[in-house]
Parts: sequence; structure tokens; C-alpha cells
Amino acid sequence: MRTVLVTGPGGAGRTTVAAATALAAAADGARTLLLSAEPIPGLPAAAEPTRVAGPLDHARIDSGAHFRAELTDLQDRASGLLDLLGAGRLDGEELTELPGAPQLALLHALRRAAEGDWSGYDVLVVDLPPLTEALALLALPEQLRRYLRRLLPAERQAARALRPVLAQLAGVPMPAQWLYEAAARKDAELAAVQALIEDASTTLRLVAEPGPAAEDALRTARTGLALYGLRADLLVASRVLPRHSSDPWFAGLAAQQEKCLDHWRQDAPGLPVHEAAHLGRDPHGPDDLAALEIPAPDTRTPGRAGEPWWTEEERDAEDGATTLTWCLPLPGAAKEHLRLVRRGDELLLTVGPFHRIVRIASALRRCTVSGAALTDGVLRVRFTPDPALWPRTT
Repeated sequence: MRTVLVTGPGGAGRTTVAAATALAAAADGARTLLLSAEPIPGLPAAAEPTRVAGPLDHARIDSGAHFRAELTDLQDRASGLLDLLGAGRLDGEELTELPGAPQLALLHALRRAAEGDWSGYDVLVVDLPPLTEALALLALPEQLRRYLRRLLPAERQAARALRPVLAQLAGVPMPAQWLYEAAARKDAELAAVQALIEDASTTLRLVAEPGPAAEDALRTARTGLALYGLRADLLVASRVLPRHSSDPWFAGLAAQQEKCLDHWRQDAPGLPVHEAAHLGRDPHGPDDLAALEIPAPDTRTPGRAGEPWWTEEERDAEDGATTLTWCLPLPGAAKEHLRLVRRGDELLLTVGPFHRIVRIASALRRCTVSGAALTDGVLRVRFTPDPALWPRTT
């Protein structure tokens, strides 16, 4: 299944472009599902896929309903522990969703798509939150799985058979079986979402209205995309004004947009830019969406293929010493906004507002970090083999 994730700075019209992308894919004959948390004028708003036109279906993500269902299910699974503690259960009617519920509801929808609950589609188009929130959301499955592994490591689960004995010795109940089962279930769900995000057929479609604010946001986003190994297949410039006008004020705005578009093409020459004309009104319904002429996603275009980093080996000509260099492209990154820490077998990377923890390859784990540099948009971390850990050659 080809997956297109649509995002952009707030107010840029990303929901409109997501709907237009889905409509274009369906017009090409692809069975298409559009997922959105926002209402789209002229489209049905049911929580399950509902036919729009031709092979296009739409499902609206209801974060409130998802939050109530998840918390009710959690109470059911933990009923024994809640009864032991004398805790009162909450009814669905009194539950109000908490901050973060929309993001979790979106991940749940992606899981359903990844695991085949909504099968039979050729193209999945997802309307994501605004750009910075979207990048954090796409990094969340990998981060949450790491938290689960740290809090409930696999070796600790081997002690489950001893819990009845420990409970008798301690005189208090040990952690219940449902805790480990819930962790395993959540890890499997997050793994499915992570696989969907990292799949070679998944790409991002960026949406921005040409202007100084959007230019800064996209420059920052390029760094985040590179850090997380995501690839954009198209940049949609929304609400583009006609080039020529007799009105000086109108012509000045159009000239500002054209200058910004030139900068976008120079900063990311490999990223196609599509100009969506300003309709003079807010789009409403399939006809207005089609008028934007948004290109359908190319089902043959690969997205992310493996991790974005690579390792280079260099041998000193004089003493034969080997240096391994771990390389990661970070276009747009600035040295003053870059933080790098090695902790055991992991590299902790912070670039501006973005953060990622990377588990380094086995060969690099037997090395010490001897330096790092950011040059030409590429982070290079030098590793020197540790003689105490590296196999000796004769």
C-alpha cells in the first residue's frame, strides 16, 4: 500500500491538500482511503471508511471516542488490581480526553491501516497535524517502544513464574500478569505503526503558503526529516496568487511569493514544487479540490530505504590505524543547535527541536569516540577501535 503523509505549517491548507491528493489518487483508479482528524467540507465525517466518490473513502479520526474506549478497556483489564486497591471505576460518560489523546488516536488509526483492519486499499492518505507536531508524532512509535524496553525489559518477564512465591514472602501482591501482557501488546501495535512509517512506499507531502514564516519552518523541517530518515516526495505551495496584476499591492504579494518559491527550489533542488492556485475562496467539495490540480502520488516512487546513516572506513597510511566514521546527513543543521552524547551502545542526537536515540552498529560499540564534526550538511562522528575490545590480527 502506498502511504502519503500530509503536513505543513499551521494554516497552510494541509487538510485541503490531503483531500485533493486522495481525490487525485482515486481519479487515477487507485482504491484510496483518506484519514483526517479535521472535518472536510463536502466529505462524510463517519469514524469508519465511508464512500465519497468512485474508489475514494474517507474516515474521520474521533480522538474523544478513542480515548474513552482505551481507558474503559484498561479498566476492564486491570479490574482485579483496581478492586484490590478499592478504586472506583470511571464511566465513559464522565471521561474527558487528556492532552496527547489526538496523537494517540492518530497512531491507532495508522495501526489499523497497517494491520489490515482497513484492507483492500492501494493508497492511504493521512492528514497529519501541523509540521512540528507531525514530525514529533512520526518519531513517537520508536521512542515509546524504547521506553517499554527500558521499563519492562524482556529478562524481567522471565521472573513471572516466581511472583506467587515472592508475593508470599513479601506479604504484598506482585505486579500483575496484565502489565506484561499490556506492554507486549502495545509494543506489537507500535511496531506495526513504525513499520508503516519506515516502509519504502511511505513518503511525506509538505504543504506551505509561500512567505518568510513558512520558509523558516520548512528549513527547520528538512533537518528533522533527515534525522528521522523520512523523505518528502512533493512540496505543495498553497494559495499561490497570479503573477501579473495591475494592482500594486496585489502585485507586491505575488512578487514576494515568487521570491520565496525560488528559494525553496534552491534549498531543496531534488524536491518537486507544485503551485496550487488561490481559488479566491475556501475549497468546498470534490469540484473545488480537483481545481487545485494536486498531482496523484506516484505508486512507483520509493520512500525511505533503510536507515539514513552510513559508516566509512579509513586506514592511516603510516601506522595502519583504522578509523571508522559514522555519517548522517543533516541539511540545514547549525553547530550551535547540535548536541551529541554517547551512552553505552547508543548515540543521543539533538538537533534544534528534534531528538533521536540511535543504537550504533556492533563494530562501533567496540570503539571510542575520537571526534565529531558537522561539515557540508553531514554529521561525521569518528570512532577509533578500542584495543582492549577489538580482535587482534597477526
